[in-house]
Amino acid sequence: MSDDLDLAVGAAVDGARLAMGYFARITEVHREEKPDGSLVTEADRAVEAVIRRVLGAARPGDAILGEEEGQHGDGGRRWIIDPIDGTVGFAEGGDRWLVLVALEVDGEVVVGVAAAPAQRRIWWAEAGAGAFVADLTDAGPDRERRISVTGQPPAGVPASRFAVVPGPAALPQDRWLVARLSAVTAPRPWAAHPALLVAGGELDLAVQTRGQVWDFAATSLIVTEAGGRFSGFAGQRHPHTGPALYSGGHALHHAALEYLS
Repeated sequence: MSDDLDLAVGAAVDGARLAMGYFARITEVHREEKPDGSLVTEADRAVEAVIRRVLGAARPGDAILGEEEGQHGDGGRRWIIDPIDGTVGFAEGGDRWLVLVALEVDGEVVVGVAAAPAQRRIWWAEAGAGAFVADLTDAGPDRERRISVTGQPPAGVPASRFAVVPGPAALPQDRWLVARLSAVTAPRPWAAHPALLVAGGELDLAVQTRGQVWDFAATSLIVTEAGGRFSGFAGQRHPHTGPALYSGGHALHHAALEYLS
């Protein structure tokens, strides 16, 4: 690992360890509704704070963008944090929530880490170095292995194996996407975030109905370094605000964008 990737993994592991402490007593964790209607808990804020401390101590000149505290600092290097991706599931006691940490340099995501603490797994990628998954122990990652997408399934839309990640509240666009894709193939259940299943070759296609840059920064790099594709529905390849598409290959990705448009 490079120093930046090692730092990102360490920060994510520290955040994951803290998050699991809250998760163990989830019924007691304070929660509230943010102005945009989304859920936030005391765990979200605490996890972001500890990740910021780790990153800030090691890279004091870098900017940090987090879902709960916004952006501090500026410059060509920016860390991007989603302290608990999937807060609703976390608050309900589900195990698919993630701790996400990414590094963007001059507008390009170069490091991405996604920890699933309740599932004891962690994924990471670095630009040009591939994507990996490992067991997540109390001491950090263990028994890593390289992952890759399935390759290029036969052209056709959508893929034979797909999943839709809806927002926390179903909107008409969510229902439209599910109906549109289900018209030609059956959706698959997902035990982990579908983007990570695409990266590992367990799904061919995943649609996230909406999100922000912190929702996509880490997972977009993990999928692309595993050989897949990521973009918004308009084809934009940088993490953004809005819906997003992950796929296992170029031809499939292009065909899916055409179908969904």
